[in-house]
Formats: sequence, structure tokens, C-alpha cells
Amino acid sequence: MSPVCLYNGTILSGFTAMEKCAVLAEDGFISDVFSQKRFEKRKFDNSVKLIDVNGAYIAPGFIDTHIHGFGGYGTDDDDGAQAVLQMSRLLAGLGVTAFNPTLYPTEPQPMLKKLKEITSVIGKEEGARIMGFHLEGPFISPSRLGVQRPETIQPVDINLMEQIWEASGGNIRNMTVAPELKNMRELAIFCIKKGIVLQAGHTNAEYDNMVEGMQVGILHSTHFFNAMRRLDHRNPNAVGAILIHPEMSCEIIADGFHVHPDLFKLLLRNKTIDKIVLVTDSLKPTEQKDEPFFANNEEVYFKNGVFFRKLDDVIAGSGLTMIRGIQNLVTAGFSLNDAIKTASFNPAQIMRYTNQGAIIPGRFADVTVFDNEYKIRLVMVGGKIIKE
Repeated sequence: MSPVCLYNGTILSGFTAMEKCAVLAEDGFISDVFSQKRFEKRKFDNSVKLIDVNGAYIAPGFIDTHIHGFGGYGTDDDDGAQAVLQMSRLLAGLGVTAFNPTLYPTEPQPMLKKLKEITSVIGKEEGARIMGFHLEGPFISPSRLGVQRPETIQPVDINLMEQIWEASGGNIRNMTVAPELKNMRELAIFCIKKGIVLQAGHTNAEYDNMVEGMQVGILHSTHFFNAMRRLDHRNPNAVGAILIHPEMSCEIIADGFHVHPDLFKLLLRNKTIDKIVLVTDSLKPTEQKDEPFFANNEEVYFKNGVFFRKLDDVIAGSGLTMIRGIQNLVTAGFSLNDAIKTASFNPAQIMRYTNQGAIIPGRFADVTVFDNEYKIRLVMVGGKIIKE
């Protein structure tokens, strides 16, 4: 793989914005970041591919830690392994360099089979890296299902969790759980030992339940404000606990529908920027051109940027992309650098992906270049140019 130097750009490093800079990628990693002046004085070997980005932004590749599908492919496909590989290829074209395929809960045996199938293709991606699975269940509240099917929800079962872990080949990265469920403490301790990031979501938890969950490491939350018990002045409940406690981090779906844009202003006053993670929660038909649309084996329709279950008009998920979510956050009042952090550095930190999420020497050369109109101009994954 030839070294690549991107120059004449504004680097959004994951920490700060630096104008008129260049970045050098060698052997799959960022090897240097330097000013345009240094670039102009520097002599490069003929093997280095020099790319003028013409003043565009050079950002860490986006990391989507909650995504069910894209472009007509989804984790609920019969051939989930090939679908996830297609997702990898398509997502890279939109600046996503890593993602956690998100599985709906199903009955145990089909779920274990699906995990084994998708695990077999991890490392065979041609686009965005498959970082491991996000399980959105099965240990969630029957009172806050959203479009999850009630017959797939399970009481906490450590034996089942051990089977899930084994079937995944140790590739469970994050898991949505309801903190109020019986035996959740035992489950949380198991997950801590395995390095699984637990997220409170699809939960009917009251405030005390959330505090108990925090005590055993449930410190992240799934699509904040959605599918959780709402704030009440006599019991802060799940929403209040996430706002009150600075150690809690949260996913946000910035499509303008799942969460009112003005609530982001409240969030910015209550959370440091490092605790906010942009996700898409996008479904299989996102960016799919032709109907019918299906997700979780049910027909859905698209309206106002969101998918609804056709059966009962319940919100099924988003049609968001990461770059559009970044643009929406900026419109809502985030600085561009902070918006980029929610899509790269923050998920890398929370998921403990120590080689990703920032443009600094030693990190993977996972880079997304976009312009002032939020159009993706170039994408690199591990120093390999995927889109140019």
C-alpha cells in the first residue's frame, strides 16, 4: 500500500480544528500531521501519493455504533453475513470507516446462528470496519419495545448470555439493556468482565433503577429520550438520571424527528461534549430507492426522514446518515469540531477503540474528507482509499 499525503485542508483532529494542514498515512496508520508550510518545504519520495483536498475538511472516519442496515441490506437479512459486508462497502462511501452492526433480538437459536454467520466475515470487509456487534436486546423492557417483537424479549439469563458471547466469538461490543430487570446486576458483572459496553435503553427504569445500574457499569444510553421512561418532577426516571449524572453518556439520533433540535441545546448545557455520541439507528431501507421497505421482517414506510411500521404507525427507526447527522447538529448549535467529535472521537473512546477516532500519529489512517456543503470527497480506511 502506497503512502498517501492529504494536503491543503482543515484538519478536525478529534481535539481541535487546524487550518491549512496536511496529514501523512503510511502502512495503514497516521504517521504525521503538519502545517501547509512544512508540507511545501518537505521532499516526498515518489512512492507517496499527494492529494490536494482544496481546502476541504479532513476528519477522522465516522464510527456508527448503532445501525441496523443500509441501502437495502440489513442484519435481519436471511444471509446476514453478506448483508453486513455490503453495508460495509456502501457505508464507506458516506464517510463511515467503522460500525457496529446492530441486531434485533430474535428467538435464541436463530440469534445464535446469525451471530455465528456474521462473525465469520469479520475481517473480510472491503469498506468500513466491522468493530463487533451491538445487541439491542433481548434483555429489555416489554413496556418500552418500540418495534421490537414481544415474543423475542427474554428475562435476564446468564446461561443465554454465555451462549451469545460464545456464538459471537467474543465480538459483542455494546448491548442495550433495561437496568430495572431482575438479575441485571449479575448480567452487568458478566459483561464488565468481557469488556462489553452496556447501554440503558428500551427501559422503563425509574431513577433509583438507573442509579443502581450505574453502580454496576451501565454508563451509556441508547437513542436518548426515545424508548425510555420520561422525566417527571417527582421521579426523574431514566431521562432525568442521564441528564443529572455527568458520568452517563448518551446516543442521539440527530434526524430532527426522534429528538426535537432544541433539546440538543439542553443537552449541551447538561453534558460535556465527550459524553454525546451521534448514531443513525438507520434501517435496512435507508437510501434504498424502490419500495416496498422492510425492517425487522415487517413492512415500513418512510416519512419526514423516519421509518414507521406500516401496521400501527409506530416509529421503527431512522433513515439518517452520519454526515447528515453532523450537518443537523451544526444547524442545531454544535460547532463543527464538536459535531465531528460526536461521530468519531467520542464513540471510539466510549467503545474503547484506542486506535481510532482521531487524526494523530499512531492511530489508524481512517479518514473522511468533506466540503462546506457536507459532500464526501474522499474516504480512507487503514490508509486504503475507498472513495476519491
